[in-house]
Amino acid sequence: MELSEIMKNGRTALTFEIFPPKRDMPIETIYKTLDGMQDLHPDFISVTYGAGGSAADTKTADIAQIIKEKYGTESAVHLTCLYNTKEDIDLICEQLKERNIRNILALRGDRNPNAIREPQKDFPHASDLIAYLKTKGDYHIMGACYPEGHLEAKSLEEDIDNLKKKVDAGATHLLSQLFFDNDVYLRFLERARKAGINVPIEAGIMPCTSKASIERMVMMCGASLPAKFTRTMARYENYPDALREAGIAYAIDQIIDLVSRGVEGIHLYTMNSPYVAKRITEAVAPLLNPGR
Repeated sequence: MELSEIMKNGRTALTFEIFPPKRDMPIETIYKTLDGMQDLHPDFISVTYGAGGSAADTKTADIAQIIKEKYGTESAVHLTCLYNTKEDIDLICEQLKERNIRNILALRGDRNPNAIREPQKDFPHASDLIAYLKTKGDYHIMGACYPEGHLEAKSLEEDIDNLKKKVDAGATHLLSQLFFDNDVYLRFLERARKAGINVPIEAGIMPCTSKASIERMVMMCGASLPAKFTRTMARYENYPDALREAGIAYAIDQIIDLVSRGVEGIHLYTMNSPYVAKRITEAVAPLLNPGR
């Protein structure tokens, strides 16, 4: 099933994101995470690009296959292109076909000073990867979007123009980077629609469950922190259990507000925590498809 189909008929999608085990860990360690999420029934689970960061690393594809075949949930793989050549992408596409994986989140990928190779020249932008993937098979291709603008974009207008290029290249579904201010996301959504971007757009929500995670996320994506959020986090920053619960409560409040305003989907960055995914899913599931 094409992932964009799940948001039809007035239902709000709920999707998860997980990441593969670290490079020196066996793939079986992901089973504990997936076992804990099995009864939550998200619309799909996306798997981030493997820690190995090379075409030879099949962890991402292997986990996506496990999710689909063992757990009976639709899956999607993240695929970055900055360090990959066309030959690398061809190899990965063959791996996905062998595993019957059709859903891809196509990304440029971040620059990594510790990468094992230099950036390649075949795919300077995610839109280039999307256009190439459209020639490689019957894939459902998603793209990423940034409610507060990509850190490398000169302006929000430029970032929206680049997002339109992804959609024009063949992306039929978008997942947003995390944000903590719903009004920021809704303003972005309005700009995207005015620019003619009419594909489904899911709102990316990451519950902050530790002080370190907050600092890391802000550094990586530049998300702004509203006063309500900073007050809550400051109140509980020295109490880990309380901070975790406050982060979950803040995320639930965000989702309730977004669903009430008609967003098409919620993409939950689970951080591989079944506890977090369960708490949030149980709180919001009745709101996603009311009356059915």
